[in-house]
Amino acid sequence: MFNIGPMELLVLALIGLIVIGPDKLPSLARDAARMLRGLREMATGARTQLRDELGPEFADLDLRSLNPRTAIQRVLLGDEDLSELNPRATLRDAMSDEPPPPTRAAPPPGQRPLGRGEKAPFDDDAT
Repeated sequence: MFNIGPMELLVLALIGLIVIGPDKLPSLARDAARMLRGLREMATGARTQLRDELGPEFADLDLRSLNPRTAIQRVLLGDEDLSELNPRATLRDAMSDEPPPPTRAAPPPGQRPLGRGEKAPFDDDAT
C-alpha cells in the first residue's frame, strides 16, 4: 500500500527514536495503532451501512467498481477483461524505434478490395 521496504522502515524507526525519544515512542506507536484500527473499523462500518441502505437488489455490487479510474476504464473500454491490458508493453511498443506491424482490416462481407489499376466506384448522384 505504501510501498515501504524493510530498510526504509528501519530508517524511519531510527529517525522516530531520535526525534521522539525512547521514552515516548512506545506510547506514540500504541496510539497510532489504535487510530489505524479505528479508521479500519469506520471504513468497514461505512461499507456495511452502504450495503444495508442499498438493499438486496445491490447485494452483488462491487464497491471497487465505483472507483473513478475503474469507471472511466469501463466507459472507454467497455466490459473487456482489463487483465489483458499491459501498460508496460504498450509504452515499450510506443517508445521503440521499430514500426508496429501493419494491420489490415478485413473487408465487409460482399465487398472485395480493388485490384491494381482498378478505379473506385463513383456515384454522380451522391455529389
